[in-house]
Amino acid sequence: MTTVTERVAPGLVDGTDVATDIGRLVVSCMDGPGIVARISGFLHARGVNIVQSDQYSTGPTGGRFFLRTEFHLPGLAECLPDLERDFAAEVANPLCARFRLRDSSIPTRVAIFVSRYDHCLLDVLWRVRRRELPLDVVTVISNHRDLEADVATFDVPFEYVPVTKATKSAAEQRQLELIKGRVDLVVLARYMQIFTGEFLDLVGVPVINIHHSFLPAFAGAGPYEQAWSRGVKLIGATAHYATADLDEGPIIEQDVVRVSHQASATELARRGADIERSVLARAVAWHCADRVLVDGRTTIVF
Repeated sequence: MTTVTERVAPGLVDGTDVATDIGRLVVSCMDGPGIVARISGFLHARGVNIVQSDQYSTGPTGGRFFLRTEFHLPGLAECLPDLERDFAAEVANPLCARFRLRDSSIPTRVAIFVSRYDHCLLDVLWRVRRRELPLDVVTVISNHRDLEADVATFDVPFEYVPVTKATKSAAEQRQLELIKGRVDLVVLARYMQIFTGEFLDLVGVPVINIHHSFLPAFAGAGPYEQAWSRGVKLIGATAHYATADLDEGPIIEQDVVRVSHQASATELARRGADIERSVLARAVAWHCADRVLVDGRTTIVF
């Protein structure tokens, strides 16, 4: 058994170019002695070879325990249902643990929501085309038609669902009809609408959002113009899971870049778009590789 304890930042190709019969197991529960032994003993008894393992505890007493393991098991696809059932009965239930078992070769089914800005959308689609993101893009949904022709070049279905204040409820119902039960993840690639709490409850899958991240923060229209007028020296981006509390969900990834007084508002927007797409790509890649475990309002990213 090979155990990797030093964290190496995952790259964008993480999870895409994988060997067959490679599975992933993620576990979270209250910490205590013997958890790793119980999990590794269960896997060993079934002929599993652990090829990578990371773990973290929020505290030695009364903390929560998190583990992510990659393993090799011949005939994994056929064994997975039994493995999941037995793990629940023998390990997860006694520990009151939450867990997820996956075949790493199966891509994540995703719906991408976008409005008029194209940089994040086209970057994700391009990375999928280059096999840098392990995604099956089921559909792109937009409240504008501006990017329909661009999406068509990637041979991805495009759905136009207009949204107004008066039609928001009906629009969200239509969006749910398009994706409910068909996707494992929703990515907001600069979708300039706020989902209701009801939509987030009903969609049934994680929703990843990306937005600019200034010091200080500038809300409303023209954030880059506001930042330029205040002489901001750092601009950045934040990718997080969407919740009913606007832009306050658990953070997956962030990054910043320095700027100077010489940069115009247009240059700030250009550099902001570049960092937004790279942060979103990393967040989506890490989520699809089961590297992100949510702990209340925060995250553990292995």
